Amino acid sequence: MRVIIFGATGMVGQGVLRECLIDPGIARVLVVGRSPTGVHDAKLAEIIHDDFLNYSAIEAQLTGYDACFFCLGVSSIGMSEARYRHLTYDLTLAAATTLARLNPQMTFTYVTGAGTDSTEQGSRMWARVKGKTENDLLKLPFKGAYMFRPGAIQPLHGARSKTAWVQATYTATWPLWSVLRRISPSLVTSTEQIGRAMIHVAREGYPRKVLEMEDINSI
Repeated sequence: MRVIIFGATGMVGQGVLRECLIDPGIARVLVVGRSPTGVHDAKLAEIIHDDFLNYSAIEAQLTGYDACFFCLGVSSIGMSEARYRHLTYDLTLAAATTLARLNPQMTFTYVTGAGTDSTEQGSRMWARVKGKTENDLLKLPFKGAYMFRPGAIQPLHGARSKTAWVQATYTATWPLWSVLRRISPSLVTSTEQIGRAMIHVAREGYPRKVLEMEDINSI
């Protein structure tokens, strides 16, 4: 496969990138982002791109890919609904719409979150916005589209959160994570497992379009 990753410098994206680079069935990995990953690998290429609403300048470089792993996302804490919608819905749909036109045989996988509101009517702002994002992604003419809804995520193999207080929390609670993953597979996963599951779904498909934690951990 040839794959594109968005959000490869974030914690989940770092894990997905690692799994793609070590998977012998993936021939090429293209990362699209605002800053370089700092990773060097023979099958890795990177495009530094600032305007995540407009890809016209790089469309020629986005063709010929089999899968996209969209790991770009922000926390809604302290953010207005309009701003959160822009950074979550608008940016995701801009990339996905472009890719669906350029690569109609592509499988698109999107990292959303446990508790996402598919009805778009609930009281939690972030869940409504994520729900609309999922729903509209599923309407695009991809070969396949899958929504990944992880809850708590253990970062492995050097993956780190870009948010200082989040990383500090992971560091302080590190001894508990492996135990939690064993006793609560419906609540906790890892960056490694998400990456492997996304690759598997892109390659083999999955019976459901929306994957909850137990689905992710069962793959």
